Amino acid sequence: MIFDPPLQSGQLISRYKRFLTDIRQDNGEVITIHCANTGAMTGCAEPGTRVWYSTSDNPKRKLPHSWEIAESPAGHFICVNTARANQIARELIEQGALAPLTGYARLRTEVKYGEENSRIDLLLEDDHRPSCYIEVKSVTLLDEREQAGMGYFPDAVTSRGAKHLRELMAMKAAGHRAVLLFMVLHSGIVRMRPAAHIDPLYSQLIEQSMAAGVEILCYRPHLGVQSMVAQDFIPFESCHLLPEGSE
Repeated sequence: MIFDPPLQSGQLISRYKRFLTDIRQDNGEVITIHCANTGAMTGCAEPGTRVWYSTSDNPKRKLPHSWEIAESPAGHFICVNTARANQIARELIEQGALAPLTGYARLRTEVKYGEENSRIDLLLEDDHRPSCYIEVKSVTLLDEREQAGMGYFPDAVTSRGAKHLRELMAMKAAGHRAVLLFMVLHSGIVRMRPAAHIDPLYSQLIEQSMAAGVEILCYRPHLGVQSMVAQDFIPFESCHLLPEGSE
């Protein structure tokens, strides 16, 4: 995925009302841009952070600019636009870059499914194998207090995420394939855990879903201010595999 037109840069002043961000452009002008990330954005939104933003030519948009990338004090790039996770996941699957998710004849997005009024992010279908339901989650929380390069999800309590895990378990029970795909959009993250210290219920549901046969995949694309391209899978450490008392 190439950012086209190229991103512009500035310095973060503040993020407020969840969707609004004030930045100072390189020419000194202060503008308000849209922030698509409704999470806590821990470590991504400190005043003074270097940011990059895109520009839309849609005349109906109230704010033409969208916050895309933040640069951490350590020099890591973080894609804060959560909509990009689904976009890059789809592109990588269509390119055949995600080996566990290849071999299907059709890909559809935002398909209604389940008992809780959900829409699946990606649905892979084929006439000769079970359908594959894929929920995509964007990972941006890096917490290195226990281990270098450790990423966590979620960064805030997520009832919506819990609903999606229940739906995936139901799809697996119905004979389909069910996948939780973490798209790791922080260049400093090299391994992942569920954030039991932030949302214990979600962490418990992760364990239940794995026991029920839901697949957990963590993929880290190569992230820069010009593009996001294929890179590698990273390890996922479920809580039950951790040493006793480590969480």
